[in-house]
Amino acid sequence: MKAIEILFPVFFMMLLGWLSRRRRWITTAQNEGAKSIVFSILLPLLVFQILMEAKLTTSFIYEILFLEVAWIVIYVLGKRIAKPVSGRYAQLAPFLLMTCEGGSVALPLYITLVGTEHAMNIVTFDVAGILINFGLVPALVMRQTTKEVALFPLAKRIVTAPFIIAVILGVVMNLSGIGRWLLESELHGVFTSTMSIATAPIASIILFTLGYDFQPHLSQIRPLIQLSLVRMIGCGAIVGGFFLLFPGLMEGKFFLIGVLLYFACPPGFPVPLQVRSLCKSGDDEGFMSAFISLFIVLAMIAYTLITFVGIDHGV
Repeated sequence: MKAIEILFPVFFMMLLGWLSRRRRWITTAQNEGAKSIVFSILLPLLVFQILMEAKLTTSFIYEILFLEVAWIVIYVLGKRIAKPVSGRYAQLAPFLLMTCEGGSVALPLYITLVGTEHAMNIVTFDVAGILINFGLVPALVMRQTTKEVALFPLAKRIVTAPFIIAVILGVVMNLSGIGRWLLESELHGVFTSTMSIATAPIASIILFTLGYDFQPHLSQIRPLIQLSLVRMIGCGAIVGGFFLLFPGLMEGKFFLIGVLLYFACPPGFPVPLQVRSLCKSGDDEGFMSAFISLFIVLAMIAYTLITFVGIDHGV
């Protein structure tokens, strides 16, 4: 029964979003506005709060470095096999193999399973994804479209991204001790209550918008399946890397759940926006949307399995 209590609200919010599009209760502009608020303000606030309050250890840095290397290796290998695997979508394929959507998919699902007190596990993985999506991907796209990298515009784009600002401020507040002072001062109640009310609707809004945007396209089924298999192999290799490099952490059930759930998620949602200049037609954008939609389904399957198995083991 506990599994149903966890799963039903998730599927309900996604179904509500899907129905809202079908019945035209919510316009596309309104849905995009809701996503903009979450991605530009609320989620960066949550990332900032988690990093500010977390106990940062050396494993935090090692995990990020491991994932940075892993995603780059997957990109390089993806470039080599993109054409036979994805055909006319080869210019997009390597980017769809990198990163996972932590803030919008993995984090809200993970929180429903283990609570916000363990959210740092997902945020650590997502910091690596943020650096890839807002650092490496724009540079690679700029290189392909202009044959050169304009360093100043690229640097400005990176440092002004809300998630990058949230990561930097959160780490600085943590390491400087200002965050600890704030949490121990008379302002603690004001800060905590403000962050609580600001971040409370994140999961429900994100799940609603995921349901609203869910539009798989079956006409591209062959390259979708082939590229999906490649991505699953790559993400599976990363999970294996965690068992090899971080065996102590993987013994913890909350960390293990975070790894399994995170790497079952779709590519980072910023990817289609970052690589839009590589699209030659609406069909290319449709392929990216279908690929992400497919992995949303896979993420929900993984979430369901983890929920039932986790409950059986007392999670």
